[in-house]
Amino acid sequence: MTTADDVLTKAEALRNSLPSSFRDEMVQSLYTEAERIAHRAVKTSSNRIYDLDQRIDRLVTAPVTGLLVMLLLLTVVIWMTVSGANVFSDMLFTVLFGFGDWARARFVEWGVPWWITGFIWDGVYRSLAWVVAVMFPPMAIFFPAFTLLEDLGYLPRVAFNLDWLFKKAGAHGKQSLTMMMGFGCNAAGVIATRVIDSPRERLIAILTNNFVPCNGRFPTLIMLATVFVAAGFGGAMASFIAAGAVVTVVLIGVAFTFAMSWILSKTVLRGEASAFTLELPPYRRPNVLRILYTSLIDRTIFVLWRAMLTAAPAGAAIWLLANIPFSNASLAIAIAQWLDGFGRLLGLDGAILLAYIIAIPANEIVVPTMMMIYTNAGMMVEAPADESAIRALLVDQQGWTLLTAINLMLFSLLHNPCATTIITIFKETGSYKWAAMSVIITLGTAFLVTFLTASVVRLAGLI
Repeated sequence: MTTADDVLTKAEALRNSLPSSFRDEMVQSLYTEAERIAHRAVKTSSNRIYDLDQRIDRLVTAPVTGLLVMLLLLTVVIWMTVSGANVFSDMLFTVLFGFGDWARARFVEWGVPWWITGFIWDGVYRSLAWVVAVMFPPMAIFFPAFTLLEDLGYLPRVAFNLDWLFKKAGAHGKQSLTMMMGFGCNAAGVIATRVIDSPRERLIAILTNNFVPCNGRFPTLIMLATVFVAAGFGGAMASFIAAGAVVTVVLIGVAFTFAMSWILSKTVLRGEASAFTLELPPYRRPNVLRILYTSLIDRTIFVLWRAMLTAAPAGAAIWLLANIPFSNASLAIAIAQWLDGFGRLLGLDGAILLAYIIAIPANEIVVPTMMMIYTNAGMMVEAPADESAIRALLVDQQGWTLLTAINLMLFSLLHNPCATTIITIFKETGSYKWAAMSVIITLGTAFLVTFLTASVVRLAGLI
């Protein structure tokens, strides 16, 4: 007599002998049979909406056209985010920094000691204003656009298109959705990993999300691409070359996402990949109120608040480093000089490393902190608006080369998560170990890649 244990033992033995495609073939056969029965049992006139959905899906889920449509939409969303954010960022800069200047002047009139005035308005407030002015506009554009595609029913098609790539990397197809969310903010991308059911694959998505450049890193990438990569071109060609350089960096980040996902799936997060069966929802009319609430309240405001909480102490630290004297210079200059040897080894310099250390709370303040160190200013300052002035400062005065610019782009892409993302990783995993691992993986990768790039260039005699 066959017992239940015998049946389970036999089923387990058969399961291990089945090909990896068995589950997909089984699900496909079930849906094919269900469709056959439905056609025999139900007689209806042609459903134009359903037919339209199928015609669209033949385009957006095909192996070639599906990827092209996805890249085109992502490019449009990023272009809208970058170009539109510049306008709103300028407006916020004018308002927030104008208020800061007015408040600072009142403190001076009232005879408040200079160090209190500087600490509050040139340090804490200036850092907060910078983060809000740079971070809020792109998130307020990217997240609604992303949520619109989600509400429309397109994003499940993205997961469908990229599932085979993530499966080869030992990850889950839904990681593509969290990766795309990371373009707006890596902290939001980490939160978005909740859609992945498998704890192992969700952890892979969390640990690799930072390889996608968030909106806080785009100002640095765009400045470097414009001033260095596209410097030898003019007019529309310069913009095209600069955009191509930024897109190349983005694709490098995607490649590192796949590579690190594969490494993690074969080492510390080894395990069997979970099956991914996705029933594509019908296209539907977006709900504007839900889009605005989800994108602005749940995502933008939530992430911005966490960033502000970490930016305030960063502003205080930046001001103190710039205004505490040390050996005939500021403490910031002294630390940058101490880090310079290690920075040169990576094709960078000490000021760049110090800027990234100080700017752990928010990537948005990397460039103004770097400019503060280079100009020996007492507070964060904007980069010169004129490209020739930036080149004069960085190349003529600080000795930057094309290698410095390229390695800074790579370091900006691969370096450790910001404090907001690290806190979010801890809250999502409930583990200090995985939060620390996210820093070790990304920062270790950034150091290794920049060191190898600088070494190869120098050995080849290119610089």
